[in-house]
Amino acid sequence: MRNLTEENLTATAVERISQCGNPRLKQVMTALLHHLHDFAREVRLSEEEWRTGIAFLTEVGNITDDKRQEFILLSDTLGLSALVDLMANPNRSRHATESSLLGPFYREGAPELANGSDISGGVAGEPIVVRGQVSSVEVGAIAGACIDVWQAAPNGKYDLQDEAQPEMNLRARFRSDLEGRYQFRSVKPASYGVPSDGPVGKMLNAIGRHPMRPAHIHFRISAPRFQTLTTALYIAGDRYLESDVVFGARCSLVVDYQRDADDHDAIEFDFALNPEPKASNKNSAIR
Repeated sequence: MRNLTEENLTATAVERISQCGNPRLKQVMTALLHHLHDFAREVRLSEEEWRTGIAFLTEVGNITDDKRQEFILLSDTLGLSALVDLMANPNRSRHATESSLLGPFYREGAPELANGSDISGGVAGEPIVVRGQVSSVEVGAIAGACIDVWQAAPNGKYDLQDEAQPEMNLRARFRSDLEGRYQFRSVKPASYGVPSDGPVGKMLNAIGRHPMRPAHIHFRISAPRFQTLTTALYIAGDRYLESDVVFGARCSLVVDYQRDADDHDAIEFDFALNPEPKASNKNSAIR
């Protein structure tokens, strides 16, 4: 039996996973062990600090449910989600739309509505029209693309957070027409604070960071033979564009309202999808 020391414990922990049959899982866990142990050594982590960290993660788990994903919020506010997103899209064509974060408020099962429908559910706010085209960087317009849309109300709350809003409010799915075009009506989004009544909010306050996101509308666009695009459009002039708490805002995704021919404030944006990559034999799944 080896006598464990601060110097040899990491190597011993790595040895214990030497028989792991999944090469990718073994690679990830080996790196995790090295970095986690090095972190503890670098900051000289005390037992009290370790207990505080465990209590924090326990609180994150306890507050997470089917309407609130505090672990995603933690990942977002630490910049990890943005880093994973950037690494996942290294070879994006310069003509393709840039990705952005899914965020913790995405919901499956939004109702599919006809182009031109209003998604605001009667929520008070300044009306807008959002329109554009979905196309491919290679073959032009994409008909029948699924355009999943969701946003917060002007009070800064999503339907999951606001009992006054109808179920699935400000959420919908649309299909692009034969020319790849889409259109819907909504209300202007506003900047808002991420939930700050839980452990992530306490963390942000402790380290001197604000909890604010710039005004935006989320999109998730999919079509057969194309990479699914998860992105968002951010409103020009918002004071939090440069300090988005979840590092999600991108210069190429900043849009301004335009007055259209019908005297409506409108957002006009064309989305361009990348073709689906060729199949790879690389084992990248962690199972």
